[in-house]
Amino acid sequence: MYSPINLLFSQIQFNHIYVEGSILLVLLWILLRKAATTANPEKPLDIEKKIQSWTPKPLVDTSSPIRLPMENYFIESKASDRVVINGQTCINFATHNYYNFFDNKSIENRVIEAVNKYGVGSCGPRGFYGTFDIHIELEEKIANFMGMEEAVIYSYGFSTVTSAIQAYVKPKDIVFVDEEANFAIQKGLQSSKADVIYFKHNCPEDLEQLILEIDKKSPMKRKKRRSFLIVEGIYMNTGNICNLPKFIDIRIRHKIRIFIDESISFGILGKKGRGITEHFNIPTYEVDLIIGSLETALSSVGGFCVGSTFVVEHQRLSGLGYCFSASLPPLLSAAAIKALEHIDKYPEMLATLRERSISLHRRICLSKLIEHFTLGSDETSPLKHLYLSDESLSHSEQQSILKHIVDYCIPKGFAITTAAYLYKNEYKLPKPSIRLLASINITDENIDSLIHVLLQAVDVIPTKAVQ
Repeated sequence: MYSPINLLFSQIQFNHIYVEGSILLVLLWILLRKAATTANPEKPLDIEKKIQSWTPKPLVDTSSPIRLPMENYFIESKASDRVVINGQTCINFATHNYYNFFDNKSIENRVIEAVNKYGVGSCGPRGFYGTFDIHIELEEKIANFMGMEEAVIYSYGFSTVTSAIQAYVKPKDIVFVDEEANFAIQKGLQSSKADVIYFKHNCPEDLEQLILEIDKKSPMKRKKRRSFLIVEGIYMNTGNICNLPKFIDIRIRHKIRIFIDESISFGILGKKGRGITEHFNIPTYEVDLIIGSLETALSSVGGFCVGSTFVVEHQRLSGLGYCFSASLPPLLSAAAIKALEHIDKYPEMLATLRERSISLHRRICLSKLIEHFTLGSDETSPLKHLYLSDESLSHSEQQSILKHIVDYCIPKGFAITTAAYLYKNEYKLPKPSIRLLASINITDENIDSLIHVLLQAVDVIPTKAVQ
């Protein structure tokens, strides 16, 4: 009668002994190892030798100087429509100061008021003790400006894009993305571990062909997995405006969620600056998520996502940059609020910027520069890329020539720069270019003078290299 109980009891006893013995052995090993380490301490001289022999890896790749477009230049003033570089006052064609908000006194005064009220930093993430009333005010103003239900702000533009993608896109999902997508989008997709499929730049036809090929090979693949499409309003790497109407048609036909990165186009496109959807008169409910930047048109720091409450609220628990980074400093929120109010109150600024962008584009196209360069981007985009027309040159040769041209122009009073990329990490390495940015204060005389200096630079650089 008792034999099964006795057997069970003996098994339990044995299991206890086995577990406790294993723990004891591990503890003895740790103690003996510690004692051995203490008995033979490393001499200070040996430690010093190890420190001396250690060579840390550089934070920036300095193996090729041409990859550091501004390494020899010191900015000695605010980057407004005029900027002082190495003591030389230059007309600024190099920064995203489209509306010259850096010199706006009302914005400056609002920032001073914010510093006096809140201090200079938030000292914590939004979910803990880093949320101020000014953060909520900025989110409400962005949502109202865009005509959407809710917005969420981040403290850094790059992390806005990567965090938003990671929050929604998961390892088993399929993501269709433009091959010229900016690096922040690429990093977000890399972190998501999703199945990424790149289509030709701004080409809806190629996207649809890829979708049809997948559906033909594996009819059930997309039915069992979520599909996303990620595009940019104005592509940072090319300056081209997204062909959104056709992408929306594809999204509807093939049941794909669409995210738009409006880091450049927010505050630029559309009659009132509401971005690519307003530019093409597309209802915002056709877009699942809009990602924007406070660092371009608003001349502040940070980024935001805007959409339906159901979509945006998810990021308050799942957006890594929102949950684990210190929130946007209140002074920068104040600057963004005031800049947004200016764009909303004075929409004629947008028309002026478009007129200046078109003038820059057309004057370059009608000049002799076109004998040596090709001009990328849409003519209404304030972001331009100037490429060497000689296709026989290698990538490094093109980059070297363009850098010499930049080095020639800055002492002549024109702040321009080559487009900078992370060469070893880009999915598709963009062609080297000089990046030009228009602003409302740039005059036709400034543009003509820039063209004249660029032509001089072409004459100075060996002719063989720029033909």
